Amino acid sequence: MHNMDIKTQLNDSLKQAMKSGDMTRKDTLRMALAAIKQVEVDKRIVLDDAAVMALIQKEIKNRREALEEAKKANRPDLASANEAEIVILETFLPAAMPAEELRAIVQAAIAETGAAVPSDMGKVMKIVMPKVAGRAPNDAISAMVRELLK
Repeated sequence: MHNMDIKTQLNDSLKQAMKSGDMTRKDTLRMALAAIKQVEVDKRIVLDDAAVMALIQKEIKNRREALEEAKKANRPDLASANEAEIVILETFLPAAMPAEELRAIVQAAIAETGAAVPSDMGKVMKIVMPKVAGRAPNDAISAMVRELLK
């Protein structure tokens, strides 16, 4: 599976969903692919896997927020729809990175850059991001960097 880029996986999965008549999966994948295409058209670039993963994470984050809203509004139908979409989108992300692994990468980056204070965060993030791409949410990465630079 990992020799294919994520966009190809999304497209293949969309074709399968159309054949099997899985509407939720079809709609979710369509939305994700539309979001990717939108960015590519706007910026006139082709997104690589890391950028696609970041976009998928953003889509998941939006669904999580919508899920919370649905719960507050007492709309179990909307809540379960968002939950289903989150599950579908998460299958295209690599397995989440364990916190220990993230910590080790951040510590190595801090050592490598000689970072010592919170204002060095940017330097550390520059090294950490490509190594972690898509395997940990950005806010978790920056929180770990902040914590270790205190």
